[in-house]
Amino acid sequence: MRIIADLHIHSLYSRATSKEMNLATIARVAAIKGINLVGTGDFTHPAHFASIEKELTPAENGLFRLKESAEAPDVRFMLTAEVSNIYKQGDKTRKIHNLLFAPSLEAARKMNKVFDSKGNIKSDGRPIFGFTATDLLKIVLDSDPDSMLVPAHAWTPWFSIFGSKSGFDSVEECFGDLSKHIYALETGLSSDPQMNRRVSSLDSLTLISNSDAHSPGKLGREANVLECDMDYFEVMDIFKTNDTERFIHTIEFYPEEGKYHADGHRACGVSLTPEQTALVSGICPVCTRPLTVGVLNRVDELADRPDDFTSDTTVPARHLVPLIEVVSESLGFGVNSKRVKTEYNRLLAEGGTEFSILLDKERAELVELAGQRTAEAILRARSGEISIRSGFDGEFGKVSLFSTLSQPTPSGAYQTSL
Repeated sequence: MRIIADLHIHSLYSRATSKEMNLATIARVAAIKGINLVGTGDFTHPAHFASIEKELTPAENGLFRLKESAEAPDVRFMLTAEVSNIYKQGDKTRKIHNLLFAPSLEAARKMNKVFDSKGNIKSDGRPIFGFTATDLLKIVLDSDPDSMLVPAHAWTPWFSIFGSKSGFDSVEECFGDLSKHIYALETGLSSDPQMNRRVSSLDSLTLISNSDAHSPGKLGREANVLECDMDYFEVMDIFKTNDTERFIHTIEFYPEEGKYHADGHRACGVSLTPEQTALVSGICPVCTRPLTVGVLNRVDELADRPDDFTSDTTVPARHLVPLIEVVSESLGFGVNSKRVKTEYNRLLAEGGTEFSILLDKERAELVELAGQRTAEAILRARSGEISIRSGFDGEFGKVSLFSTLSQPTPSGAYQTSL
């Protein structure tokens, strides 16, 4: 069966997360989007773990479903969490986020017991610990051999394994002798599999994509499309083996839309390519403070292959624009406007799930369902016939399906310095 899996999300107990991110709402919105398998998020948080124990019941092998699931009977949950490790290694302070998977409540309990003895797991759904990523991996493996750790949003500047501000240059540098237990890497919103495959040292790793959603509407903005049984252990086996027969494709943001794709300094409105950053020696040409070096630049730094490198081991990626954004641009009203929300809900009521509309319907079906302009917008998003203003320094990029976008040009000094 085809499974669309979004396995990195957060609960209402995580900082800067919607209070609507409870299990029932997550399941309901996942069903609307067309997501079959979703992470619980935040199983390390005592209150959320209590909700998991109370509201979920075992389903297929290693997975769970809502006990009361009339609105989302086919949505399954996998036990997942994200952990932040901040520690000194070598000459730098490292800040690494990792995604955790557990095959059972007992495995999650074992992890939580150790985590509770080493730090505060009550203050945030994504707890912060002062021990190393290697020690975290040991805790995960000790909980159950079938538990797994995957480096999260691997290129984000501030909190990731390869981030420009606090990361490493290789998996081995981070995890040492335990690197053999790292099977997969989460590419993050600001990169995609094609970018990652430029780095040959990552060839043995499966590249996965997830939404990192902090609100229900963001569920599925990135996801994994698998052909397999609804089974924790089969999903983990696909991730361990990079099985391109069962891993059909990822669903991706256009990486330029991610909020750390380009280099820049948000306070000054400065967004630069890696080449432009080199010309100014990494210093903001407006305020003379250091720029935030983004994902594209960091990939360039570690890459040993050209931009157009392809490989038989690369799982295909399908870049999409969320349906609510497509409708917004097609109608010319904001995503939160009543008119856009009404049309979005009509499309779902008449056309099926969001992913069935964005991924599966042919042109004629789309025109009949949504009209010529919206159909054209969906097809442009599929084919990449779009314009993008790159995100930088924490500011999301902008996608346009019908108009041309330009990069910011804040001042004459900025222009002449390049």
